[in-house]
Amino acid sequence: MTSNIPPNYDPSNYDRPSVTADVVIFSLAGEDLQVLLIKRKHPPFANMWAIPGGFVQMDEALEEAAARELAEETGVTDVYMEQLFTFGEPNRDPRTRVITVAYFALVPYDAIHHRPGDDASETAWFSMFDLPELAFDHREILEYALTRLRYKLEYTAVGFQLLPDEFTLSELQKAYEIILHEPLDKRNFRRKILSANILEETGNKRKLGEGRPAKLYRYREDAVAEVKTRRLFP
Repeated sequence: MTSNIPPNYDPSNYDRPSVTADVVIFSLAGEDLQVLLIKRKHPPFANMWAIPGGFVQMDEALEEAAARELAEETGVTDVYMEQLFTFGEPNRDPRTRVITVAYFALVPYDAIHHRPGDDASETAWFSMFDLPELAFDHREILEYALTRLRYKLEYTAVGFQLLPDEFTLSELQKAYEIILHEPLDKRNFRRKILSANILEETGNKRKLGEGRPAKLYRYREDAVAEVKTRRLFP
């Protein structure tokens, strides 16, 4: 096989920025949107909280690096991740020129069991709305991830990744209110979410308090796909 490398090409003539992959993991717990962070064990920013992540190796794809770093630093595996954004301000890392490709994942709170790995002294959930001081530009990354999550919540069936298989409309509304960080009118919410045609009744009911049992719903399988609908909650 003939090489496509130009005969006079010398890669040492060009600077080589380092590349990292970071993973934002969101979950709903109680009445809060939480994010999984690690406490850094080594400099720079030792003992500060950060998003799980690390350097991409020369022989691995970006998604492979993100999954590997997530597993090494938190013990979390087998979660669906999607690429969020690339962050590349020249001075974002004091060590050298580092470009990071951020990913994010949405998981039910009890679906994963995390533990610190070799590069982290601790892992913990934090409220997205009450974050500690963060290393690097990780607050900016988290704020961008929250904006993306809110966008996806309003245009897609992304809620299925955060909720149990079956849920009441009240539970679904609560999830929306937590993520959007604002109250929603109950009657208006139900009208819009049902008219969006992304839910179906399961035939089951759940007793809540003293009232009548509430119908249980699930996301329709074809609604789980990344398909745009009209915006539900401006």
